[in-house]
Amino acid sequence: MSQKLTILFDLDGTLVNTAPDLMLAHNYVMKKYGYDERKLSDIKKLAGRGSKVMLSRSMHEIAELSGKIKKSDDVIEDMTKEFIDFYSKNILKESTLKNGLLEFLKWCKKNSILMGVCTNKQEHLSIDLLKKIKIYHFFDYVAGGNTFNHNKPDPRHLTDIIEIIGGDINKSLMVGDSETDSNASKAANIPFVLIKDGYTEKKTEEIYHDYLVKDFVGLEKIVKKYL
Repeated sequence: MSQKLTILFDLDGTLVNTAPDLMLAHNYVMKKYGYDERKLSDIKKLAGRGSKVMLSRSMHEIAELSGKIKKSDDVIEDMTKEFIDFYSKNILKESTLKNGLLEFLKWCKKNSILMGVCTNKQEHLSIDLLKKIKIYHFFDYVAGGNTFNHNKPDPRHLTDIIEIIGGDINKSLMVGDSETDSNASKAANIPFVLIKDGYTEKKTEEIYHDYLVKDFVGLEKIVKKYL
């Protein structure tokens, strides 16, 4: 029997449009600590490396614009805890599945494809969101940013999942929306499918990819090449 194909997916901006709920949590914390709130377009550029990095980058940008520096490591830690607390209680207010995703996941299961989630979001938040949005059961393993001692763009975040679910690195694909996903895939030598309009500051042409798609509609045409 030939080795099954493995597909790894990023979460925020790839499987789920999470930016609206990330914005609610971000703005709740920023307002509480005396910082300006941000727009949805800002959040999409800041997300992707975990909540602590998002808040730190957001504060740095505001400080650069206003000339006011109020940042300290202690404050960042406190803000991150409050962000996670608020977000965990409001994780599925406005988030939605990416277009065509449910049909694609069903097609993958029908074709015995192994599937894993590789995200820099904390593991418990990732699992909670996937369960609440009713797609958790499709995945063989979910690895968050705190699951291992390394995370994307470290390629081991991907290769460890493949090993755990019994996949083959030489018969795997990664689907993501940012350079963080792309860099991890490239370092692991895994073909990368880039979802357009991702949670990143970079333009599509600045992100290395093997395939470029708008969403999950018709993605099976690409995947069939690897079955």
